[in-house]
Amino acid sequence: METHKLFPGKYFISSILEMLEYKSEMTGQTKRRYLMRAAMAGVIVGLLYIGNYTIQAGMEGLEFGMDEGLLPIGKLLGSTFFGFALVFIYFSKSELLTSNMMITTIGHYFHGITYRGTARVLSLCYLGNFLGGLFIAVLVSFSTIINEPTMALMDHSVEAKLAFVTDGPTGWMDLFVRAIFCNFFINLAMLMVYNGAVKEDIVKALVMIVSVFVFAYLGFEHSVANTVLFTIVGVDHGIAFLPSIGNIVICLAGNWVGGGVLIGLYYAYLNDEARYLRQHPELADPQGQP
Repeated sequence: METHKLFPGKYFISSILEMLEYKSEMTGQTKRRYLMRAAMAGVIVGLLYIGNYTIQAGMEGLEFGMDEGLLPIGKLLGSTFFGFALVFIYFSKSELLTSNMMITTIGHYFHGITYRGTARVLSLCYLGNFLGGLFIAVLVSFSTIINEPTMALMDHSVEAKLAFVTDGPTGWMDLFVRAIFCNFFINLAMLMVYNGAVKEDIVKALVMIVSVFVFAYLGFEHSVANTVLFTIVGVDHGIAFLPSIGNIVICLAGNWVGGGVLIGLYYAYLNDEARYLRQHPELADPQGQP
């Protein structure tokens, strides 16, 4: 069998390594512009997250019947609305931390980036995401965009997220697992977007909307979304600092496992043709090429 049939995801890997190259160059040579691109992702997450909670608060209590029970309309619509965040981030060429976890992990596997380079890409990206969220938090604090019902719902969400930390090891593990699944779905969508099989922009958008809908509706945990939420609430009327930091740290670890390991490392190994040929040299041509 020709080896290219055994490694159908090589286009995905090559696309990721190409993106990693320009991300490394930007964080090394044009840090300010890279921060601006990452900040735009934070702005997008902040605005659409506010929209998500506004929709839920405005439709709280409204449900529709199903054979096996009731589904809340507000949560369904809010999660769908928030799904557009990843679409806007992708098509605006903004930088989101959780997608870069997958990209840098694949880069490490193929020796395309150093640990120092990874730290630079991820830290600058997270800083930019935070600054974008902070920008939105400060602006909305001088407005009436977030009404009382919406803020009450955001407060309730913050309390639930911080409870994972204050509940001890059981809560930590719950939060960690939710963070794993969250970035698994986010980067599963990006895998489909970058692998070359999905060519229509409308299908790419649909894939990204569904992936974010799954994590938002099922209550999975996203480090950047939580950072932005905590910042908005904290700027408005304060937040418990240490539990919020604990939440973010656990989410970062879980998001890395979900996106970096379960998607990035997994598909890097599946599509490592060079390694396979080293183990099966008889499949290489006489010049040593696949």
